[in-house]
Amino acid sequence: MKVSIFDVAKRSGLSVVTVSRVLNGAESVREKNRQKVLNAIKELDYRPNAAARSLARGKTGIIGLIVTTLQDAFFDAVVKELNDVLALHGYFLAVAISEGSGSDGNHYLIQEDRVDGLIMLSPLEEDSYIMELKRRNIPYVLIDNQKPENDAFSVTIDNFKGGYAATKHLLDLGHTSIAHLCGNEMFRSTRERRNGFLRALQEKGLTPFETVHGDFEIEFGYETCWKWIRDGNLPSAVFAGDDNIALGVINALMEARISIPDEVAIVGFDDQNIASQLRPHLTTVRQPADRIGLAAADMLLKRIDGTMKRASSLKIDPELIVRESTIKSQSSSKE
Repeated sequence: MKVSIFDVAKRSGLSVVTVSRVLNGAESVREKNRQKVLNAIKELDYRPNAAARSLARGKTGIIGLIVTTLQDAFFDAVVKELNDVLALHGYFLAVAISEGSGSDGNHYLIQEDRVDGLIMLSPLEEDSYIMELKRRNIPYVLIDNQKPENDAFSVTIDNFKGGYAATKHLLDLGHTSIAHLCGNEMFRSTRERRNGFLRALQEKGLTPFETVHGDFEIEFGYETCWKWIRDGNLPSAVFAGDDNIALGVINALMEARISIPDEVAIVGFDDQNIASQLRPHLTTVRQPADRIGLAAADMLLKRIDGTMKRASSLKIDPELIVRESTIKSQSSSKE
Protein backbone atom coordinates (compact mmCIF):
# COMPACT_ATOMS: atom_id res chain seq x y z
CA MET A 1 0.00 0.00 0.00
CA LYS A 2 1.30 3.44 -0.91
CA VAL A 3 2.37 5.52 2.08
CA SER A 4 0.49 8.81 2.40
CA ILE A 5 1.10 12.08 4.21
CA PHE A 6 -1.49 10.91 6.78
CA ASP A 7 0.70 7.90 7.59
CA VAL A 8 3.66 10.20 8.13
CA ALA A 9 1.58 12.39 10.43
CA LYS A 10 0.46 9.37 12.46
CA ARG A 11 4.00 7.96 12.78
CA SER A 12 5.46 11.32 13.82
CA GLY A 13 2.62 12.09 16.23
CA LEU A 14 2.10 15.47 14.59
CA SER A 15 -0.58 17.02 12.42
CA VAL A 16 -0.85 16.74 8.65
CA VAL A 17 -0.43 20.53 8.51
CA THR A 18 2.93 20.28 10.31
CA VAL A 19 4.09 17.49 7.98
CA SER A 20 3.07 19.58 4.98
CA ARG A 21 4.99 22.56 6.32
CA VAL A 22 8.13 20.46 6.76
CA LEU A 23 7.82 19.10 3.21
CA ASN A 24 7.51 22.64 1.89
CA GLY A 25 10.48 23.93 3.86
CA ALA A 26 8.54 26.30 6.12
CA GLU A 27 10.73 27.94 8.76
CA SER A 28 7.87 28.17 11.27
CA VAL A 29 8.25 24.50 12.28
CA ARG A 30 10.25 23.86 15.45
CA GLU A 31 13.46 21.93 14.84
CA LYS A 32 12.39 19.12 17.20
CA ASN A 33 9.17 18.58 15.25
CA ARG A 34 10.93 18.87 11.91
CA GLN A 35 13.26 16.04 12.93
CA LYS A 36 10.28 13.90 14.01
CA VAL A 37 8.71 14.35 10.57
CA LEU A 38 11.96 13.63 8.71
CA ASN A 39 12.53 10.49 10.80
CA ALA A 40 8.99 9.29 10.07
CA ILE A 41 9.49 9.94 6.35
CA LYS A 42 12.65 7.83 6.33
CA GLU A 43 11.14 5.03 8.41
CA LEU A 44 8.11 4.78 6.13
CA ASP A 45 10.08 5.46 2.93
CA TYR A 46 7.50 8.11 2.06
CA ARG A 47 7.80 9.65 -1.41
CA PRO A 48 5.79 12.83 -1.98
CA ASN A 49 3.71 12.97 -5.15
CA ALA A 50 6.07 15.21 -7.07
CA ALA A 51 3.76 15.65 -10.04
CA ALA A 52 0.83 16.81 -7.90
CA ARG A 53 2.99 19.10 -5.80
CA SER A 54 4.66 20.60 -8.85
CA LEU A 55 1.27 21.27 -10.45
CA ALA A 56 0.04 22.96 -7.28
CA ARG A 57 3.14 25.13 -7.11
CA GLY A 58 3.24 25.88 -10.80
CA LYS A 59 6.76 24.43 -10.90
CA THR A 60 8.58 21.68 -12.78
CA GLY A 61 9.52 19.72 -9.65
CA ILE A 62 13.06 19.34 -11.02
CA ILE A 63 16.34 20.69 -9.63
CA GLY A 64 19.29 20.74 -11.99
CA LEU A 65 22.82 19.82 -10.97
CA ILE A 66 25.83 20.61 -13.13
CA VAL A 67 29.03 18.82 -12.11
CA THR A 68 32.44 18.55 -13.76
CA THR A 69 32.80 14.81 -13.14
CA LEU A 70 31.19 11.89 -11.35
CA GLN A 71 34.47 9.98 -11.14
CA ASP A 72 35.19 11.37 -7.70
CA ALA A 73 34.10 9.77 -4.43
CA PHE A 74 33.68 13.12 -2.67
CA PHE A 75 31.48 14.50 -5.46
CA ASP A 76 29.46 11.28 -5.42
CA ALA A 77 28.79 11.69 -1.70
CA VAL A 78 27.65 15.30 -2.14
CA VAL A 79 25.34 14.34 -5.03
CA LYS A 80 23.80 11.52 -2.98
CA GLU A 81 23.05 13.88 -0.09
CA LEU A 82 21.54 16.45 -2.46
CA ASN A 83 19.36 13.80 -4.07
CA ASP A 84 18.14 12.47 -0.70
CA VAL A 85 17.30 15.88 0.74
CA LEU A 86 15.59 17.20 -2.38
CA ALA A 87 13.56 13.99 -2.74
CA LEU A 88 12.13 14.57 0.74
CA HIS A 89 10.82 17.88 -0.58
CA GLY A 90 9.30 16.28 -3.67
CA TYR A 91 11.99 17.28 -6.16
CA PHE A 92 13.77 15.18 -8.74
CA LEU A 93 17.49 15.82 -9.32
CA ALA A 94 18.58 16.09 -12.96
CA VAL A 95 22.35 15.71 -13.32
CA ALA A 96 24.42 17.02 -16.21
CA ILE A 97 28.19 16.72 -16.62
CA SER A 98 30.02 19.70 -18.04
CA GLU A 99 33.78 20.00 -18.31
CA GLY A 100 33.41 23.77 -18.58
CA SER A 101 35.27 24.03 -21.86
CA GLY A 102 34.02 26.55 -24.36
CA SER A 103 30.97 28.75 -23.86
CA ASP A 104 28.39 26.30 -22.56
CA GLY A 105 26.71 28.86 -20.31
CA ASN A 106 23.44 28.23 -22.17
CA HIS A 107 23.31 24.65 -20.98
CA TYR A 108 20.14 22.75 -21.87
CA LEU A 109 19.14 22.44 -18.20
CA ILE A 110 18.81 26.21 -18.02
CA GLN A 111 16.80 26.60 -21.21
CA GLU A 112 13.02 26.74 -21.54
CA ASP A 113 12.25 26.66 -17.80
CA ARG A 114 13.27 23.03 -17.42
CA VAL A 115 14.26 23.40 -13.75
CA ASP A 116 13.03 25.26 -10.68
CA GLY A 117 16.59 25.83 -9.50
CA LEU A 118 20.18 24.85 -10.23
CA ILE A 119 23.17 23.71 -8.20
CA MET A 120 26.69 23.88 -9.61
CA LEU A 121 29.26 21.59 -8.02
CA SER A 122 32.85 22.78 -8.46
CA PRO A 123 32.11 24.66 -11.72
CA LEU A 124 35.09 25.56 -13.90
CA GLU A 125 33.54 28.47 -15.79
CA GLU A 126 30.87 29.79 -13.49
CA ASP A 127 30.54 33.35 -14.83
CA SER A 128 28.63 32.41 -17.99
CA TYR A 129 26.28 30.16 -16.03
CA ILE A 130 25.55 32.81 -13.41
CA MET A 131 24.87 35.45 -16.05
CA GLU A 132 22.36 33.20 -17.82
CA LEU A 133 20.72 32.05 -14.58
CA LYS A 134 20.22 35.65 -13.47
CA ARG A 135 18.83 36.58 -16.88
CA ARG A 136 16.29 33.77 -16.67
CA ASN A 137 15.59 34.44 -12.97
CA ILE A 138 16.47 30.86 -11.95
CA PRO A 139 17.56 30.43 -8.31
CA TYR A 140 20.98 28.82 -7.98
CA VAL A 141 23.59 27.75 -5.44
CA LEU A 142 27.29 27.18 -5.99
CA ILE A 143 29.32 24.50 -4.22
CA ASP A 144 33.11 24.79 -4.23
CA ASN A 145 33.09 27.66 -6.74
CA GLN A 146 36.33 29.03 -8.14
CA LYS A 147 35.91 32.81 -7.81
CA PRO A 148 35.45 34.60 -4.46
CA GLU A 149 33.48 37.36 -6.20
CA ASN A 150 30.76 34.76 -6.91
CA ASP A 151 30.41 33.67 -3.28
CA ALA A 152 26.85 35.02 -3.00
CA PHE A 153 24.61 31.96 -2.58
CA SER A 154 27.50 29.53 -2.16
CA VAL A 155 28.63 26.70 0.10
CA THR A 156 32.38 26.24 0.36
CA ILE A 157 34.95 24.49 2.52
CA ASP A 158 37.62 26.47 4.37
CA ASN A 159 40.43 24.97 2.31
CA PHE A 160 42.99 27.38 3.78
CA LYS A 161 42.19 26.12 7.27
CA GLY A 162 42.42 22.53 6.02
CA GLY A 163 45.84 23.05 4.45
CA TYR A 164 47.05 24.81 7.57
CA ALA A 165 45.76 22.05 9.89
CA ALA A 166 47.37 19.30 7.79
CA THR A 167 50.74 21.04 7.81
CA LYS A 168 50.61 22.01 11.48
CA HIS A 169 49.94 18.38 12.33
CA LEU A 170 53.13 17.38 10.54
CA LEU A 171 55.09 20.22 12.15
CA ASP A 172 53.83 19.21 15.60
CA LEU A 173 55.18 15.71 14.93
CA GLY A 174 58.63 17.25 14.40
CA HIS A 175 58.79 17.28 10.62
CA THR A 176 60.69 20.17 9.05
CA SER A 177 61.20 18.80 5.52
CA ILE A 178 57.66 18.82 4.12
CA ALA A 179 56.62 18.63 0.47
CA HIS A 180 53.27 19.66 -0.97
CA LEU A 181 51.79 18.08 -4.11
CA CYS A 182 49.17 20.53 -5.44
CA GLY A 183 46.15 19.79 -7.56
CA ASN A 184 45.30 21.63 -10.75
CA GLU A 185 45.86 25.38 -10.48
CA MET A 186 42.48 26.21 -12.04
CA PHE A 187 40.78 25.15 -8.81
CA ARG A 188 40.41 27.65 -5.99
CA SER A 189 40.76 24.80 -3.50
CA THR A 190 44.26 24.09 -4.85
CA ARG A 191 45.40 27.64 -4.22
CA GLU A 192 43.79 27.93 -0.80
CA ARG A 193 45.16 24.60 0.48
CA ARG A 194 48.63 25.61 -0.68
CA ASN A 195 48.32 29.00 1.04
CA GLY A 196 47.40 27.25 4.30
CA PHE A 197 50.42 24.95 3.88
CA LEU A 198 52.76 27.90 3.30
CA ARG A 199 51.37 29.90 6.22
CA ALA A 200 51.99 27.06 8.67
CA LEU A 201 55.59 26.71 7.44
CA GLN A 202 56.21 30.47 7.55
CA GLU A 203 55.11 30.61 11.18
CA LYS A 204 57.94 28.19 11.97
CA GLY A 205 60.43 30.00 9.75
CA LEU A 206 60.54 27.09 7.30
CA THR A 207 60.33 26.73 3.52
CA PRO A 208 58.85 23.76 1.61
CA PHE A 209 61.01 20.78 0.70
CA GLU A 210 59.28 21.16 -2.68
CA THR A 211 55.94 22.33 -4.04
CA VAL A 212 54.91 20.35 -7.12
CA HIS A 213 51.95 21.18 -9.36
CA GLY A 214 49.89 18.48 -11.06
CA ASP A 215 46.42 16.94 -11.15
CA PHE A 216 44.22 15.31 -8.53
CA GLU A 217 45.31 11.90 -9.80
CA ILE A 218 47.02 8.82 -8.33
CA GLU A 219 49.55 8.85 -11.17
CA PHE A 220 50.77 12.34 -10.25
CA GLY A 221 51.57 11.34 -6.68
CA TYR A 222 53.17 8.08 -7.80
CA GLU A 223 55.45 9.60 -10.44
CA THR A 224 56.52 12.53 -8.26
CA CYS A 225 57.43 10.25 -5.37
CA TRP A 226 59.39 7.89 -7.62
CA LYS A 227 61.40 10.88 -8.88
CA TRP A 228 62.39 11.66 -5.30
CA ILE A 229 63.28 8.00 -4.71
CA ARG A 230 65.45 7.82 -7.84
CA ASP A 231 67.18 11.07 -6.87
CA GLY A 232 67.84 9.71 -3.38
CA ASN A 233 66.26 12.81 -1.88
CA LEU A 234 63.01 12.32 0.03
CA PRO A 235 61.09 14.71 2.26
CA SER A 236 60.25 13.46 5.74
CA ALA A 237 56.57 14.29 5.16
CA VAL A 238 54.14 14.98 2.31
CA PHE A 239 50.94 17.00 2.32
CA ALA A 240 49.00 15.78 -0.72
CA GLY A 241 46.35 17.97 -2.34
CA ASP A 242 43.82 15.14 -2.16
CA ASP A 243 43.55 11.46 -1.22
CA ASN A 244 44.19 10.28 -4.78
CA ILE A 245 47.56 12.02 -4.86
CA ALA A 246 48.33 10.63 -1.41
CA LEU A 247 47.51 7.10 -2.62
CA GLY A 248 50.00 7.50 -5.46
CA VAL A 249 52.72 8.55 -2.99
CA ILE A 250 51.92 5.56 -0.74
CA ASN A 251 52.09 3.14 -3.68
CA ALA A 252 55.53 4.41 -4.70
CA LEU A 253 56.90 4.29 -1.14
CA MET A 254 55.61 0.77 -0.56
CA GLU A 255 57.11 -0.46 -3.84
CA ALA A 256 60.45 1.00 -2.75
CA ARG A 257 60.04 -0.58 0.72
CA ILE A 258 60.19 2.81 2.42
CA SER A 259 58.43 2.78 5.78
CA ILE A 260 55.32 4.89 6.39
CA PRO A 261 55.28 6.92 8.62
CA ASP A 262 58.75 6.12 10.06
CA GLU A 263 60.63 7.43 7.02
CA VAL A 264 57.93 9.47 5.27
CA ALA A 265 54.63 10.64 6.79
CA ILE A 266 51.66 11.46 4.54
CA VAL A 267 48.50 13.58 4.86
CA GLY A 268 45.77 13.65 2.21
CA PHE A 269 42.62 15.73 1.75
CA ASP A 270 38.91 14.80 1.35
CA ASP A 271 38.63 11.63 3.49
CA GLN A 272 37.33 9.54 0.61
CA ASN A 273 36.22 5.99 1.45
CA ILE A 274 39.56 4.58 0.39
CA ALA A 275 41.40 6.64 3.03
CA SER A 276 40.25 4.36 5.85
CA GLN A 277 40.80 1.19 3.80
CA LEU A 278 44.42 1.75 2.78
CA ARG A 279 47.31 0.13 4.60
CA PRO A 280 48.47 2.17 6.38
CA HIS A 281 45.22 4.05 7.00
CA LEU A 282 45.52 7.58 5.64
CA THR A 283 45.62 10.69 7.78
CA THR A 284 43.55 13.21 5.88
CA VAL A 285 41.44 16.36 6.06
CA ARG A 286 37.75 15.49 5.93
CA GLN A 287 35.32 17.49 3.84
CA PRO A 288 31.87 16.73 5.33
CA ALA A 289 29.96 15.84 2.16
CA ASP A 290 26.71 15.35 4.07
CA ARG A 291 26.82 18.82 5.63
CA ILE A 292 27.78 20.40 2.31
CA GLY A 293 24.94 18.73 0.42
CA LEU A 294 22.37 19.49 3.12
CA ALA A 295 23.42 23.15 3.36
CA ALA A 296 23.32 23.65 -0.41
CA ALA A 297 19.90 22.00 -0.76
CA ASP A 298 18.51 24.05 2.14
CA MET A 299 19.85 27.28 0.65
CA LEU A 300 18.37 26.55 -2.78
CA LEU A 301 14.96 25.56 -1.38
CA LYS A 302 14.83 28.82 0.56
CA ARG A 303 15.68 30.75 -2.60
CA ILE A 304 12.95 28.93 -4.51
CA ASP A 305 10.24 29.57 -1.92
CA GLY A 306 11.32 33.18 -1.46
CA THR A 307 12.39 32.99 2.18
CA MET A 308 16.00 33.85 1.28
CA LYS A 309 16.11 37.10 -0.63
CA ARG A 310 19.50 38.47 0.38
CA ALA A 311 22.79 37.01 -0.80
CA SER A 312 24.20 34.47 1.62
CA SER A 313 27.24 32.23 1.77
CA LEU A 314 28.37 29.45 4.08
CA LYS A 315 31.94 28.32 4.70
CA ILE A 316 32.23 24.95 6.44
CA ASP A 317 35.26 23.96 8.51
CA PRO A 318 37.06 20.75 7.53
CA GLU A 319 38.30 18.24 10.11
CA LEU A 320 41.72 16.65 10.46
CA ILE A 321 41.40 12.86 10.77
CA VAL A 322 44.59 11.36 12.20
CA ARG A 323 45.44 7.80 11.19
CA GLU A 324 48.45 5.53 10.66
CA SER A 325 50.14 7.36 7.79
CA THR A 326 51.40 9.99 10.25
CA ILE A 327 51.18 8.26 13.65
CA LYS A 328 52.06 4.58 13.67
CA SER A 329 50.30 3.62 16.89
CA GLN A 330 46.70 2.76 16.00
CA SER A 331 45.59 3.68 19.51
CA SER A 332 46.52 7.28 18.71
CA SER A 333 44.39 7.42 15.58
CA LYS A 334 41.15 9.34 15.35
CA GLU A 335 38.39 7.87 13.22
